[in-house]
Amino acid sequence: MIPAANEQNDKRLSRIVECAETHFEQTVLSISAPDGEGQSSFRLQLADRDVIATLRPNFRRTQLEAFVLQSLGRYCDDVPQCLGVVGDIMFQFDAGRRHLNRDIACSDTAGQADLAARAVAGIFRFQAASRKTTLDEMLPHLGANQGWVGSFVDMVDVLQPYSGGVPDRFDRAAACALIAQPGGQFVKWDCRPGSASIGADDHLRWFDFEYAGMRHGAEDFASLLGDEGWLLEPDVMADVMIDAYDPQCGHAIADYLDYLSVYLTFHCAQRLKSIVKEAGNQGWLSGERGREYDDDGVYPEFAVQICKVGRYFSAQSRITAPLIRNFDGALHAFQEVRQDVASLKTA
Repeated sequence: MIPAANEQNDKRLSRIVECAETHFEQTVLSISAPDGEGQSSFRLQLADRDVIATLRPNFRRTQLEAFVLQSLGRYCDDVPQCLGVVGDIMFQFDAGRRHLNRDIACSDTAGQADLAARAVAGIFRFQAASRKTTLDEMLPHLGANQGWVGSFVDMVDVLQPYSGGVPDRFDRAAACALIAQPGGQFVKWDCRPGSASIGADDHLRWFDFEYAGMRHGAEDFASLLGDEGWLLEPDVMADVMIDAYDPQCGHAIADYLDYLSVYLTFHCAQRLKSIVKEAGNQGWLSGERGREYDDDGVYPEFAVQICKVGRYFSAQSRITAPLIRNFDGALHAFQEVRQDVASLKTA
């Protein structure tokens, strides 16, 4: 996709091209926007390779991302190599054109299981690599105040219209106490499947680390498992997590999975809130468009998937078990929406 032509965009592209040609001492043969218009990253084709140039509105985010990539890259190959920073422009290794969210949607059952295992293992590896660095001394602690924690847990209120209200026996205080974890582990913070690619070497790498920080660690897996376009069954993903689990992460596996289940319950509610809001603004869209541009999945099947995941993981912890019926109610409601949308398309 060639970036849309306008004066402001032309200036940005000209600046990126000029900077790249000076930095790499090569001519830029072409430039494209792999993630669609309005994004911060561009693919540059050079004579000997493709590289990604990133120019973010907030240059501090670019500097942080470069520092993270350089630190992790010393100990693992699960993130793109940083190829240099010139001013507020970062150049990095092109992780590949096969984005995980699209690749897994086109794979058969065995292929999906393989990609899921590789994605989860890659997160555990880059987190393990972080423990060999000084990132814990440099990065911010994320979600580290009571206001954020309370708002996150309160995301369950999005389920109330579909299930007659959140039950009184749901203990919000206990949920907040568990979610308020100290920042002991590096997290990318956004491991949605649109932020990973499979390269020409068939290796899966995670990219976009501008929001990295410190937290429990399971949050990265929650953003993968709780992505509406990640259509693997939640029990399958639970097995993938158990198989790939890194015992060096600082938590006993039972405690880790309990935290993941609770956090993922509220993450699913958060994703559902975003879907419902966007559907109200623009109607229901096709799932294919959501995968193509990594948009919020404003598609009934995606809402159904989020409810399935929330229902499954809420049942795994005594703290969130009271919310099972809320996810059941929402699941039934969005299954009906799915049928209605299907009927309109065939009418």
